[in-house]
Amino acid sequence: MNDPLIREIQVKSVITKSNLPVCEYSVNPYVGCTHGCQYCYASFMKRFTGHAEPWGTFLDVKIWPEIKNPKKYAGKELFIGSVTDPYLPQEECYERTRALLEQLKGSGAKISIATKSDLILRDLDLIQTFPDARVSWSVNTLDEDFKNGMDSAVSIKRRLAAMETFHRAGIRTTCFVSPIFPGITDVKAIIDRAKGQCNLIWLENLNLRGSYKAVIMEYIQEKRPELLSLYREIYQKGSRIYWELLDAELKAYAAEIGLDYVTNDDSMKRPFHAPPVIVNYFYHEQIKKSARKGGDGHA
Repeated sequence: MNDPLIREIQVKSVITKSNLPVCEYSVNPYVGCTHGCQYCYASFMKRFTGHAEPWGTFLDVKIWPEIKNPKKYAGKELFIGSVTDPYLPQEECYERTRALLEQLKGSGAKISIATKSDLILRDLDLIQTFPDARVSWSVNTLDEDFKNGMDSAVSIKRRLAAMETFHRAGIRTTCFVSPIFPGITDVKAIIDRAKGQCNLIWLENLNLRGSYKAVIMEYIQEKRPELLSLYREIYQKGSRIYWELLDAELKAYAAEIGLDYVTNDDSMKRPFHAPPVIVNYFYHEQIKKSARKGGDGHA
């Protein structure tokens, strides 16, 4: 991959009101993302950027005025990284996520951070100052070769090591098994690998839509042709059978290994050292309906 096009942009604020059911504010210190994930759900953001370059090949670095009254966010949920990874390799140089955390330090804001990186280890001490901070890492395979075909983020091994370090430091951690590729992602193996170092295990299915649907279908046809009929059944004919069977299988497996298996996230009410909860987010339509009614969910 060629070096991404990088530019600095001035913004009035980096914190925006959110309609996501998991937070009150979303925070994205960058526009775009250089991980180049083949399945990136956030690629729809390109149409708001003014960029002609393909998604994944550009990055806008946000420069904002220092937050004047951070205590206004006391007790509020801020989700950092809803449409970009806040710990992209460029963060090592630009430090926009670190600047955000420093400006919010002591405010009483509740933060959740989503990443595929271990650069976040740099800010461990700073993140520890926030009440009930949560950090999630996306891990949808233990196969580094498959991972390398899907994104240019750090290895799965490094992600899991960072997760373990944060968990040992007393920060709530999530293993986000997303997206689950039918016939490829070994969900049980990931659960077994991560269950001792996280408080939550989120499960989310591969939901093909937009421009990347053709990309993934082409990948399956070329690399995993034995799965092509399954993918056509799911993503062209709309069958839910695969997910229903996997749901039942994982629910039984969770019971077998002594973990709770639920469809909403009440992990903040559980003691830190309790076994992790497995949360099923397979059913996007039901979740969106729940969110509109004020329920819990994840979009």
